[in-house]
Amino acid sequence: MSDPVLPPLSQQLPSAALAKASNPTAEDPLRKAAIDLEASFLAEMLKAAGLGESRDGFGGGAGEDQFSSFLVRAQAEQMAKAGGIGLAESLYHALKETQNVQD
Repeated sequence: MSDPVLPPLSQQLPSAALAKASNPTAEDPLRKAAIDLEASFLAEMLKAAGLGESRDGFGGGAGEDQFSSFLVRAQAEQMAKAGGIGLAESLYHALKETQNVQD
């Protein structure tokens, strides 16, 4: 028996739901704040691990040293948006609970 072939996601969801699924931070400032905080945390962890440091053998010079922090931050942001280490999701739920308590 063969597996059923599912239609593309664009045919399964209404366009509004698809837009939200492709960019969950567009409407939710709490989720965006949580992802930004996770990205900052990941950037610091990547720096501590040595990502972005100049390598003597490859040699990027002063330019590499000056712009490596931008690369590390961009990589951390992409990691956080892709799910990261789960910190953003935990922060989001904690912020949401705090907001609901204060309402």
